[in-house]
Amino acid sequence: MHLKTDRLIIRDFEKKDTEGLYEYLKTPPVHCFMSEKLNSLDEAEKEVERRGKEGEHFAVCLADTDSIIGDLFAIKEEPDTYSVGWNFNLKYGKSGYATEAAKALIGYLFDNDARRIYAYAEDDNIPSQKLCERLGMRQEGFFMEFISFVNNPDGTPHYENTYQYAILKREWMEL
Repeated sequence: MHLKTDRLIIRDFEKKDTEGLYEYLKTPPVHCFMSEKLNSLDEAEKEVERRGKEGEHFAVCLADTDSIIGDLFAIKEEPDTYSVGWNFNLKYGKSGYATEAAKALIGYLFDNDARRIYAYAEDDNIPSQKLCERLGMRQEGFFMEFISFVNNPDGTPHYENTYQYAILKREWMEL
């Protein structure tokens, strides 16, 4: 994939993304990315290589430098539904990059074979909830103790309450 917006390039991962990916995944800001935590540049290099081959994760880069500031994912569920998500380096927060990148991805998916797109956001991840709303997604559900990404101090799973947001192609076309 290769998409360009006014300020961003959304593309497949490349080896040069290793340090940038490591920078924001060495200390994931929300629990849902704890499974992606990277402990070294070697781990980051392997992760970049994996993502570059799989076709579900995409690097979000500044257009003027092609340096990575975050990533998006789009996982297809046959025949025409996608689960999407995003993770950005907090140094680039509050600049509209996540909205710009997610809009480009969703537009691309709907221009191709998507009919329905959904995203999950944990109840304490307010920035992702607001991003879903800016994208025109509607809240479809709230799942109590839906998933666990980390453990409590006593070793038991810490279950997260999770919102599901979605948008249909016909709704996107009306925005």
